[in-house]
Amino acid sequence: MPVQVKRSAAVGSLSITPLIDVVFLLLIFFLVSSRFSEEERELDLNLPNVTEALPASIQPNELVININKEGKFFIDGAFRQVEQVEQILRRAQANNPLTQTVVIRGDREADWEQVAVAISLCKKVGINEFTATIDDP
Repeated sequence: MPVQVKRSAAVGSLSITPLIDVVFLLLIFFLVSSRFSEEERELDLNLPNVTEALPASIQPNELVININKEGKFFIDGAFRQVEQVEQILRRAQANNPLTQTVVIRGDREADWEQVAVAISLCKKVGINEFTATIDDP
């Protein structure tokens, strides 16, 4: 004898008409808004030439500190002493106080104490945006 399940009155009287209305309104909204964006791009303008304009937002160059397997610091391809690295970091922090980033790249065979020194120098001068990575040969 099969089991009979009674359907509730709420499920039987569920109307999906409002759901369909909402879907059509969303569809119309996206069609209209995408059309306006195309019209903005199609407008042919003769813009003036500006020679000394700067971008609206200037992204600072991230400073890369390389540490070779002997534990020596290199910035811009040149060997730097710890004091020089600190001076470079201070100058970079002064030029970009809120947005300066530093990438510390250590050789896989390097003494990681030098990487810790580079991290502590970043914290000492106030740079909180830094990453330390292993450089694969």
